Amino acid sequence: MRLADFIVQEMEAILAAWEAFAATLLPASAELESVDLREEAEQMLHAVAADLRTPQTREAQHKKSLDQGPTPIGTSESAARTHGFLRARAGFTVNQVAAEYRALRASVLRLWMDDCAPQAPDLGDLIRFNEAIDQALAESVTSFNLQIEQNRNLLLGMLGHDMRSPLQAIQATSSYLAALNAGEDVSQAAGRLIRSGARMQGLLDDLTEFNRTKLGLGINVSPMPIDLADVLAEELDELRAIHPERQIEMHVTGDLRGVWDRQRLQQLLGNLVLNAIKYGTQNTPVRVAMTGDATHVRIDVSNCGAAIEPATLARIFNPLERGQNHQNEDDKSGSLGLGLYIAREIAKAHHGAIETRSDETETIFSVSLPRAKS
Repeated sequence: MRLADFIVQEMEAILAAWEAFAATLLPASAELESVDLREEAEQMLHAVAADLRTPQTREAQHKKSLDQGPTPIGTSESAARTHGFLRARAGFTVNQVAAEYRALRASVLRLWMDDCAPQAPDLGDLIRFNEAIDQALAESVTSFNLQIEQNRNLLLGMLGHDMRSPLQAIQATSSYLAALNAGEDVSQAAGRLIRSGARMQGLLDDLTEFNRTKLGLGINVSPMPIDLADVLAEELDELRAIHPERQIEMHVTGDLRGVWDRQRLQQLLGNLVLNAIKYGTQNTPVRVAMTGDATHVRIDVSNCGAAIEPATLARIFNPLERGQNHQNEDDKSGSLGLGLYIAREIAKAHHGAIETRSDETETIFSVSLPRAKS
């Protein structure tokens, strides 16, 4: 019997074998009923049978093996995608999902070969069936991974939201204790709480911004006419107060007026300068040069220090990447490695761009911003 006919005829036996195996994938399957364990499998098998009955040239078969074939016939794609989605929601791992398809493949082929005996099974059907199962597995895993990523992003969003209230309470109480003038010990303890709260607030803000970009929402900006020289000078004054041991220079050339989000560009500059402080040579200044021309403003943040290796430079704006901090072995900033990534996203939100270059003498981060949204 040809494999397509066998699959349709023995559908219940195949589904029962699928269900029995899926039920062993604990703990995720423990709470699933029979209909949940075999859901979408029948649609996938009918689609596989339809695909087996469809003529296929050698060229089409070769393209399919390279994942260049046409969209699968019937409902194989949607059923497999739905299966991956449901398994992710049920708590399965991707290895368990792959194991289901491995078991399905083995079960169908074992039952079919037993039915064909003593004659040899059709080799073409065997090849086409494996192609169809591989395609369904690829679709299912893709859908599974998308759902897992969405779940992770939603969790990060809820975590960021729920942490804000207790953190604000800690910061308010710390400020109240500091204002009591209840003695040096209390003042010092309150100061540590305030600094730790500010650090936690920064990490939480970075986490929230990262989550927005991963959800496809991007960085939210509210542009208005500003003089960037004054705005960024305020940010540098705050950074000098936080890091009095470091020299931070500022040089302005040309007109720096334009339409931007004030706080976002302060955040961008702060991330770049803090990165320069952290990774630059400690006894050398961090230089911020701002230049305005007819259409754009350019911000260059530079520091002296060892050159960044090309491999590191190529991924330096990737999220959760952290460089080798040779200058600050005892650094306890608690950075998530999101500062440069968020700086790039802020530049993109203003229709601008950011790039970096590094050699043995200095590392420079350059930001180019149009004066207004185009």
